[in-house]
Amino acid sequence: MEQKNFILVTGGAGYIGSHTVLELVKAGYTPVIADDLRNANEIVLEGLKQLLGFEPLHYLVDICNPEALDRIFKAHPISGIIHFAADKAVGESVNHPLKYYHNNIAGLVNVCQTALNNKVFNLVFSSSCTVYGEPKENKEVSEDTPKSTPNSPYGNTKFIGEQILQDLCRAESTFKVVNLRYFNPVGAHPSGLIGEYPIGRPNNLLPFVTQTAIGKQETLIVHGNDYPTPDGTCIRDYIHVCDLAQAHVQALTVMGDWNAPVWEAINIGTGKGTSVLEVIKQFEAVTGKTLNWKFGPRRAGDVIEIFANADKAKTLLNWTASFGIADAIRDAWNWEQKLVAHA
Repeated sequence: MEQKNFILVTGGAGYIGSHTVLELVKAGYTPVIADDLRNANEIVLEGLKQLLGFEPLHYLVDICNPEALDRIFKAHPISGIIHFAADKAVGESVNHPLKYYHNNIAGLVNVCQTALNNKVFNLVFSSSCTVYGEPKENKEVSEDTPKSTPNSPYGNTKFIGEQILQDLCRAESTFKVVNLRYFNPVGAHPSGLIGEYPIGRPNNLLPFVTQTAIGKQETLIVHGNDYPTPDGTCIRDYIHVCDLAQAHVQALTVMGDWNAPVWEAINIGTGKGTSVLEVIKQFEAVTGKTLNWKFGPRRAGDVIEIFANADKAKTLLNWTASFGIADAIRDAWNWEQKLVAHA
């Protein structure tokens, strides 16, 4: 396949990043991964190599190191950036806020400054629905829904990151930014060769579900059963990681035709909310496995209910979600079983 346009993918060995690297290559781009593997694993890089048929370009660098970043730009004719690299656990961010503000904010500033220094002006930013905070009335949020102070330091780094990028676009007439506001990424590549690889105890629901089902975790704790929702548990919009990866490639491709400066925020979700208990029931139905779970106390930083209005993604990016929660569960379970076989 003819390759074009070298794209820097920070955090490209991580969960969403690795799936996006695969989609970039399928679309004819040449991804260049910058990842120090703090939130990733060599297993994912090996899976990528098998899926691609070649070893992807990978630099073991910390994005908070501007000199190391600059060397990547000097080595390759980078034409765009997809910026994933960030710490991402809501609960951990509440307990270790400075870690999150350092890596997520300083890292973004370094990436932007290095991009400007090297005359690279197209950036897709890994943002989050956490920028909406706790929706006050309508739980279906659009990009016009007012942003509010997020419930966690992690969410606040995305809130601040978007503001940094908006200020940059105002100051630099050549810069173009698309903020993709993810809802809840789940699932894995259908091959089972790449997927989510939590470091230590999982912070996200579905990896904890699959790890409990396979015996890595003894019990799944459902954090809170007294929320004002139909079954008392939190509701989220779960988006399959392959759909999410494709949205990044669409954003990168489409924004190339836009006139700078550009700052766009676009929701990436299915438009449907699913509760924690519904995920558990779906998992048991899809896999035939019975989960060992129990209710526990609420968790700091959790939003009660939120799901996407994704109309803007369809209009601007010609993108809609193809997969549902049952597909994501099937693929996540396949990945979990492959990990056990690999061990």
